[in-house]
Amino acid sequence: MTTVEPTETLRHLEHGATIGEALAFFDGLPAVEVPELFGSWRGGEIPTGNPMDGLLERFGWHGKRFDSAEDVHPLVMDRPGGGRFSLRPGLVPLPALLPVLRRRPGLVRHPALARVARTLAPALGTRAPRARLRRTEYRGVVSATMCYDELPIHDVFRRVDADTVLGAMDLRGLTSPFIFFLRRE
Repeated sequence: MTTVEPTETLRHLEHGATIGEALAFFDGLPAVEVPELFGSWRGGEIPTGNPMDGLLERFGWHGKRFDSAEDVHPLVMDRPGGGRFSLRPGLVPLPALLPVLRRRPGLVRHPALARVARTLAPALGTRAPRARLRRTEYRGVVSATMCYDELPIHDVFRRVDADTVLGAMDLRGLTSPFIFFLRRE
């Protein structure tokens, strides 16, 4: 019997998967310890049909930065002219946007809105950390979890390899998690 390495499975899923396939992969991965996440990470997503699919990238999401368990920058964004900044998540009305994402997904994905948002986003930047890392149980496994300070969001991580983790964004009001990955920079 041939076994497929987790990194190969992730490469395959990056092109799209059902939420069932993505969660089966997530559930088969080992837990992550908090210190394993320290450092800067580049993010990407696994499109599953989630209302959040494509939004982070469209608005300039680069990844996450974990300086310590208490000092996490959950939304590191690319500046339109180059460089990066940390976006203050509490200023992004994500819970309020969920109904719009469900009813009129094209409205939030309009290219003009993305251009305006990317231009204005640096004004919503912060130098202060806006999340913390804790170990929580999710889907039967205790693993490192990023807890946002200002939003009802927990990002739970599982290890793909030493430099790659898979995340499940558990957001109150979202019926299934948004699945993403981080690769160490």
